[in-house]
Amino acid sequence: MAGYRQILYEKDKAVARVSLNRPRYRNAQSRLLLEELDRAFQEAAADEEIRVIILAGEGDHFSSGHDLGTPEQMEDDQKRPYPPGILGAYRRQWELFHEMALRWRDLPKPTIAQVQGYCIFGGWLIASAMDIIVASEDALFLPSLLQYFSVPWDIGVRKAKEILFQTRFVTAREACALGFVNLVVPRERLEAETRKLAERIAESDPVFTRLVKLSINQVQDAAGFRVAVQSAFSNYMIFHQAGLVRSEEEKVQGKRSLSRVERALKYLKENREG
Repeated sequence: MAGYRQILYEKDKAVARVSLNRPRYRNAQSRLLLEELDRAFQEAAADEEIRVIILAGEGDHFSSGHDLGTPEQMEDDQKRPYPPGILGAYRRQWELFHEMALRWRDLPKPTIAQVQGYCIFGGWLIASAMDIIVASEDALFLPSLLQYFSVPWDIGVRKAKEILFQTRFVTAREACALGFVNLVVPRERLEAETRKLAERIAESDPVFTRLVKLSINQVQDAAGFRVAVQSAFSNYMIFHQAGLVRSEEEKVQGKRSLSRVERALKYLKENREG
């Protein structure tokens, strides 16, 4: 559909497919991509013909997370800067990652994330906002303290602590065992199996699926979900600002420590070799 530059939007009968379309950057989430994603979700939600929405990623990976400095992102930052200082940083993080994720979680139609390859940090964030996740056997998930911090709800409190304390990858099979992923399929069958599931759901009465989704989300909210993720955002901002300060100090002192992703990859390699 016209008007999108960093995503693809396709309709096929009762199913809409929204795809992150920056495979060159492993579908890193730029501001423009997230804005287009939000617009596509709202477009699908308003379309009476659409009953199910699939979120996918073009190329080998679902998403490597937030865009930390591609040329397109840097150019966009210059054209559309957020206000300087902590207030600008707060607004950016809240609007692009927290507020949007909550809005996507509450979309009135069933949503399915179709995940392959890396699903890192921001990738986990947007996948977790979907209702159902179908993953390929090679999918690797890396959670963290995110702007939309649903991780304890996604995989349970004790497992969340064990994984986050180490910053380690979660394989597709482990994610399925923990209840984060619904279905694991061979890579070559990922699109077909996701589509098959979407078509089965689309056969259900749309009023029924809408009320089921609303009721389940209300159960979570009654247990404190919305308040918890909103409260955790403040903790994220403390970590975010402290991280920026630490990075600047390390540049001055000529130090460099492994990033959390690098440590996770190192641990994954060691674990596989062992």
